[in-house]
Amino acid sequence: MQRILISERANWKQQAEQLGFNFHTIDGERYWDESAYYQLSLRQVEDHIETATEAVHDMALELVDEVVDSEELLSKLAIPQNYWDWIRASWKRRDPHLYGRMDFAYDGTGPAKLYELNYDTPTSLYEAGYFQWLWLEQQIAAGQLPAGANQFNSIQERLLEALATLAREGLIHKNMHFGSVRESDEDRATVQYLRDCAHQVGINTAYVTIEDIGISADGWFTDSHDNVIRTLFKLYPLEDMMREQYGPNLTSDTMQLLEPAWKAVLSNKGILPMLWDRHKGHPNLLPAHFCDSAADTPAGMVRKPLLSREGANIQIVTGSGEVISSDGPYNDGPAVMQAYHPLPNFDGNYPLVGSWVVADVAAGIGIREDSSLITQNTSRFLPHVFVD
Repeated sequence: MQRILISERANWKQQAEQLGFNFHTIDGERYWDESAYYQLSLRQVEDHIETATEAVHDMALELVDEVVDSEELLSKLAIPQNYWDWIRASWKRRDPHLYGRMDFAYDGTGPAKLYELNYDTPTSLYEAGYFQWLWLEQQIAAGQLPAGANQFNSIQERLLEALATLAREGLIHKNMHFGSVRESDEDRATVQYLRDCAHQVGINTAYVTIEDIGISADGWFTDSHDNVIRTLFKLYPLEDMMREQYGPNLTSDTMQLLEPAWKAVLSNKGILPMLWDRHKGHPNLLPAHFCDSAADTPAGMVRKPLLSREGANIQIVTGSGEVISSDGPYNDGPAVMQAYHPLPNFDGNYPLVGSWVVADVAAGIGIREDSSLITQNTSRFLPHVFVD
């Protein structure tokens, strides 16, 4: 695995904005960064990342089957009791799901180590599925990359196939809503990308902001035009939906969710100690256990709140006792401790491999890097290639 400098495309910013990728720069700092790329070998992709992704995904689904039937485990995940039956029924029906992302530390020399699962509201999908592939094709055409360069990336192809299958088999409504919060350009772009994928396979769609979803007098979820929402892809956390005014109405199952209710089990960092307890010593897992968020973090451990997102409220204490932490809103409640396994260091850049699962298949990767050991929502996205 190498980090290789490369000339940027002259017009990439204009192209990004024409394609709706308006968050390529965040707070004046580059988010999309094509001044360098990461190069892997085909063996590293197939043996270390793809295999690990599918192994962890299979273990996670097995665990859902156990958790939904256990009051003890649902309590450990801090899922409100009044939603247990809803989540259990969603899993027993095998309500369809679309995608997820797991984050790995990987340096090219050994097993990829799971940091966490992002299985409810994962972002960086557009960058991984489309824009980095466009970069690859254009850099090959420009002679900046060899003609044989490739990318571990069938994300868009598999999204199209998955959405077409769901529609063809009647597993989603023929009219599908896509929703995100009003103020997030990144979330809206991700949702628009998935909406475009749905259009390509013949699904009728509408956009709705999460804030505009309401309830009709007879209990149906509706959009701002009072249209009933039958199927909603929402880039909005399940745990937030459960806490809000209309949360109790979710359990009536009048509105189908993508991602489904059972993803509440996998969008929770409590899955990490549960996986470790059942698969101790697995090469792709790190030791982990439950703790209180106020607990002191011992040397060689990382504390993560159960429901933190985008690298918020993480505390790392290295083996030598150095403390590295991030701010955020998740500073109380239960947490987990995970063994410290640092990201690789490429001249002061620390890359995290996000591996995508679409319809239960490992579909490709996106790499985010930061100058810190904690990857956050503003960390840079760099494209990748592999060579045979």
